[in-house]
Amino acid sequence: MPELPPTHTALMCVALPGLAICGESGQLAGRGLDGFYRGGRRLLARCHVRVAGREPLPVRAWMTGADSARFVGTLRTAAATGPDPDVVVERTRHADGTERITLRSAAPRPLRLPVEVALGTDLAELAAIAAGAAGPELPASVHDSGLRWAREGAAACVIPDPPPADALASAGLLRWEVELAPGGTATVELRVRAEGAGPLRAAGHVAGSLAPARAAGDDHRVGPLLHSAVADLRALLLRDAAHPADTYLAAGAPWRCGMAPAEALAAARMALPLGTRLAAGTLRTLARTQLPGPGPRAGMIPGPRRDAGPHLPPSCTGTEATLLFPVLLAEARRWGLPDQETQELLPAAERCLTWLRTTVRDGTYLRDPHPTGPARCETQAHAHRAALLGADLLDAHGRPGATELRQWAHTLRSAFRADFWVEDRGGGRPAMALTVDGRPVPHLAATAVHLLDTGLLGAGILAPGLLDKVHTAHLARLLGAPAMDAGWGLRGLGTKEAGHNPFGHRTGAVRVHETALAVAGLAAAGYEKEAAGLLNGLLDAAEHFGHRLPEMFAGEQRSAGTAPLPHPAACRPAATAAASVILLLTALAGIRPDAPARTVTRRPVRSAPLGEVGLHGLRVAGAPFAVRISRLGLAMVEEAADGLQLGA
Repeated sequence: MPELPPTHTALMCVALPGLAICGESGQLAGRGLDGFYRGGRRLLARCHVRVAGREPLPVRAWMTGADSARFVGTLRTAAATGPDPDVVVERTRHADGTERITLRSAAPRPLRLPVEVALGTDLAELAAIAAGAAGPELPASVHDSGLRWAREGAAACVIPDPPPADALASAGLLRWEVELAPGGTATVELRVRAEGAGPLRAAGHVAGSLAPARAAGDDHRVGPLLHSAVADLRALLLRDAAHPADTYLAAGAPWRCGMAPAEALAAARMALPLGTRLAAGTLRTLARTQLPGPGPRAGMIPGPRRDAGPHLPPSCTGTEATLLFPVLLAEARRWGLPDQETQELLPAAERCLTWLRTTVRDGTYLRDPHPTGPARCETQAHAHRAALLGADLLDAHGRPGATELRQWAHTLRSAFRADFWVEDRGGGRPAMALTVDGRPVPHLAATAVHLLDTGLLGAGILAPGLLDKVHTAHLARLLGAPAMDAGWGLRGLGTKEAGHNPFGHRTGAVRVHETALAVAGLAAAGYEKEAAGLLNGLLDAAEHFGHRLPEMFAGEQRSAGTAPLPHPAACRPAATAAASVILLLTALAGIRPDAPARTVTRRPVRSAPLGEVGLHGLRVAGAPFAVRISRLGLAMVEEAADGLQLGA
């Protein structure tokens, strides 16, 4: 199997369906992932700039937004004396397929400089690039003073402004003679287009699906982290082509720029403090994919298999998505989803819950994959939460089935506490899973954090979980211990477990989503010391990643003077990582809304691990919401919907 091209050193401009990826030099070399993309196809692979016959010396490169990057290089011309450069070459690149090349002169006399841009492409699909099968560059032809490439089923062109003095198809070259007065500037713009397509209209720029939340406070990290997270979420927004009013989040760039049901639902759930429009669009989009009956899969939201590491077979993300669907609908209703939209989506949620009851039948555990797979710890947590929140949703709309769901959840709680807890000298741990014959798989994994994520009911009350108070205390201690806490976040598998690999995406890497769930769950359960340790570690890691967290990074132990090691195949941005920032910061305030009852409860983290923090631009009950957490751990609401009652 060929290795994926690395992503950890790339600057990635994202405004889906547009992408622009390159290294820090700014030159697109036609190798690896370099290029402008649209809809998963590489429109341009090579864009190599030379001025006066030489490459500018790279000085600095940085992201100017989720969808744009800037590259600065310098040049000494033949007229220069001494070591100082006299021309600055600045390139500004956007995910929409636009690049501006600007030359600025500091020379004391006029300059006349040849500027050459060498272009090329293979028009390869991203999947082919990932598999190492991109193919050779295609021959170019001159087209409207620019260049054009074509292959069966695809064509792209580069349109320059101003038109070049020469356009050489055989060499893939555009050439200008640029005249620069002392202190003068000159700009060339390139527009990369798929043939027959107009300018890119990214869903995140026009949809308004996410509120413009912002943060400020004693901790300098919170402002830029939230800013980047909201920008990344907008960059990853996609429209349902057949229903353009419905938006959802792609899983991440560059590898997963389409719908991944479980990740889309999880990210939309964590992003509920930014409004309910994203949740509604995600739910409607996935309801249209729900499998019809009859049959054992009737009511499922389909999804692919996901690797689960060396100790368990791959899991079915369709199981997770089917259980997340009614949970997201129930919690979106609490955050302010209008009743009409809730009722329209209720039949799909009922079908998910019917699938759960039918699949479990008279048994206790939900096996994944059904019916002969293991009973996974996290699957039981998802199913228990879906049953309780689903029952709450059914009761609120006078629908039958709530009693049966609660009875099964009660049976599951009792059985889980007896069967899944593995005793040891340290007080025990939750098993990763039960095998088909009922034996526990005793390894300690980050999937246990889902036991702390019980879900929101009415009146600001969290649903009961599968663990009792004693076992929750043991789990909190385990998650805060060095075997699981890498100092940058939560490892996927403890360091003492067989198969541990700090770079393993399910066997030791820090997964941002699971760390955020741990922080929120520990804080809600009252284990603020452990929550604060994981929170501060993750925020420290975010600084090293330019406040743009990847979906995962290596779980190497933190020590003085070190930095977190990036995972070379991680998506960045990633929907669950960006949405995790929303969960982390709102968990500090403990915001628990109940829009149907016109109340919002605050259960802040009393230790105030980040000092004073103000969160503005959130949305609760369809209106702007702002809250400030004081240094004393008090949450004070500064803006809220009219008539919303505040409780503590």
